Amino acid sequence: MLELSSLQGAIASLQESLYWHSKGCDEVPNDIIRDSVIQRFEYTYELAWKLIKRWLEINLGSSYVDGISRRELFRLAAENHLIDNPNKWFAFHTARNQTSHIYDRLVAGDVFNEAVAFADAAADLYKQLEKRND
Repeated sequence: MLELSSLQGAIASLQESLYWHSKGCDEVPNDIIRDSVIQRFEYTYELAWKLIKRWLEINLGSSYVDGISRRELFRLAAENHLIDNPNKWFAFHTARNQTSHIYDRLVAGDVFNEAVAFADAAADLYKQLEKRND
């Protein structure tokens, strides 16, 4: 049985940052809130893919998962209906890798856009994991 509360909390944290970004708070510059969204995207993504891997190891066996690429991991997750579209997750992975290069405003904007899409995908993943967590 997987412990899902950390993913649930991370998703809630990401959604909270997105909420405040959409409100446009006058006291806090929007780029600071954007950066908060990106940071929360980073750790939520890390939790999400690691839980995908653990679910697959538990339910398919570690021999199916050990040593496979992240792309193969997401394809396997889609085949097992944990995620709906591995291509989205490839894009999330690319965005996560770009977070170390956020000194560029354009890159930060791209990562932010992926974080917005990721929030819904992560919530969907959580629902699937919760439904199958026995």
